[in-house]
Amino acid sequence: MTTIALLGATGKTGRRVLDRALATGHHVRALVRDPGKLSEAARAHPLLTTIQGDVLDADAVDRTVAGSGAVLALFGQVKGSPKRLQTEGTRNIVAAMSRHGVRRIVTLSGGGLRAEGKDRPKSADKVIRFLLKALSGHVLADAEQHLEVLQASGLDWTVVRGPRLMETPGVGTYRVGWVGVDSSTQISRDDLADFILTQVDDRTFIHQMPFVSN
Repeated sequence: MTTIALLGATGKTGRRVLDRALATGHHVRALVRDPGKLSEAARAHPLLTTIQGDVLDADAVDRTVAGSGAVLALFGQVKGSPKRLQTEGTRNIVAAMSRHGVRRIVTLSGGGLRAEGKDRPKSADKVIRFLLKALSGHVLADAEQHLEVLQASGLDWTVVRGPRLMETPGVGTYRVGWVGVDSSTQISRDDLADFILTQVDDRTFIHQMPFVSN
């Protein structure tokens, strides 16, 4: 099994990915600001190594990536986050991956980040993107700049995008398409986590941004 460096393990999607990774036998090196936010079962799991810190701490990121075979960067902006959190965090991760010879990285974003030549946004998609730019323009700008860091990295990157993320139980299936192409407007975080974990070994979407929905 691949050793996974997981950044964003205490987030709503990240903790689901963590549980699945441990359950399927992956060793996980998780960078967390507060280990107490991990579940008791996760903290006690023999396959989990916890590194305390955050993605803006280059040394902590380096220690997390060291010894891993793939990186899942599932952190994102929340209230009060620095405006360039995803960009600068991704920059630290890419630098650490280059030092340690790790090539595979999967990040998480939303449908506001466009896949040119693939997406065919419908009217509703265009309205959502307009509102995102108007109300949270810095979040979209950060997502776009993190993509630029990945594109310049020379690494085997994939950006997983999703629509509205739901707390409802997963249905066990999902669609992998593009905005406006074989897609819907929501996905269960459970199903999104399932897809993200497949990307550790799946090379289908290298240098692409699949849009996953129910």
